[in-house]
Amino acid sequence: MRNGEKGIIGAMVLSVVLLAAYKVSKQSADVGPDPGIPYYSTADSALTTRAAKIMHANNCKSCHRLWGTKDMMQSVPSPPLDGMGALRTEAWLYEYFSAANPQEILPSRLKAQYRMPSFASLPIEERKDLAAYMASLQVKDWYLAETKKAEQEALSGKPASP
Repeated sequence: MRNGEKGIIGAMVLSVVLLAAYKVSKQSADVGPDPGIPYYSTADSALTTRAAKIMHANNCKSCHRLWGTKDMMQSVPSPPLDGMGALRTEAWLYEYFSAANPQEILPSRLKAQYRMPSFASLPIEERKDLAAYMASLQVKDWYLAETKKAEQEALSGKPASP
């Protein structure tokens, strides 16, 4: 290879690297700063520990996702638990967990084997702890606004107005 060819190839490689760096920096500028994880819990560590034990004993992660984790071997289309407290009150959750047939409170279109089981047989304190923990699972306001905006855009096919 001649010196001139090496120079041309080097210039081409340098151009590609500079173009890639420009695109990455442009994308970073367009996105803005990372606002962080939108989900959080207001529960203290003692409640979190008790709820984790109850959820583990009842195999909740075989259907539900919490903090982005789920049993990888299951593909049940059940709702994620992140932000559940932004949707339901502690009293509602306790009533739901205490119901002999939870589908009477919240109907499900899932096949019978995938529907929410009754936790009415759990001790009252465990149902209270589970309801309190689920009610503590919140979502940040900016995420709710972004979710509503995306939903409006998806339903209308038009960008949402500010």
